[in-house]
Amino acid sequence: MKKILLASVAFLGMAAIVPAQAADLAARPYTKAPAYTPAPIYNWTGFYIGGHIGGAFGGSNNVLAPGFINNNNDGRFMGGGQIGYDTQFSPNWVFGIEANYSFLDTGSNFANRGLGSVTGRLGYTWGPALLYVKGGYGWADSRFTNGFAGTGGRDGYTVGGGLEYLFTQNWSGKVEYQYYDFGNVNFIGPVGAFGTFRNDQHTIKVGLNYRFNWGAPMGAPLAPGY
Repeated sequence: MKKILLASVAFLGMAAIVPAQAADLAARPYTKAPAYTPAPIYNWTGFYIGGHIGGAFGGSNNVLAPGFINNNNDGRFMGGGQIGYDTQFSPNWVFGIEANYSFLDTGSNFANRGLGSVTGRLGYTWGPALLYVKGGYGWADSRFTNGFAGTGGRDGYTVGGGLEYLFTQNWSGKVEYQYYDFGNVNFIGPVGAFGTFRNDQHTIKVGLNYRFNWGAPMGAPLAPGY
């Protein structure tokens, strides 16, 4: 009888100890969750391609400028395309690189026939808008004939800026100004050079880009309603 009683007491003691040990094993130390940083609602990161139209105007003494010979320099229609890549490296800052080429509607051998550039750009974004500046290499398709020195093209630099707006995550529109400077050009006459002028251009254009979002952060939310 004593043996049975002692065995019962030992069993009850084990039954009380085992749940307490299990509770101790199940306890976990408290760890603070890492802070959540939401992805930007409007994402500019990725490749894009697009087109543009606008007008080109020569500098005040640029005889290669459209309309200079007629003393009006009203400028000429231009149209072309661009391709580039942007990266949004902080919630409000975007850096990119872009190449573009514009055909100029000129009917004279005294004019630049086209303008091209490869530029970097830095922009500040808020919501769907991006305000940016740009600068880099510029090139003019200059048909230097009828006494002008050189043929084919001329290297220079370009600077500018603009405003771009995301209509959707894949489509954006922009308004942009660019200044191109290709240095001084000598005018060659029958007895040699007798004058110089500055070959520079001002352009204003509107453009539309399609954005592929290749390279954009995975899972980044889109703008509300997209």
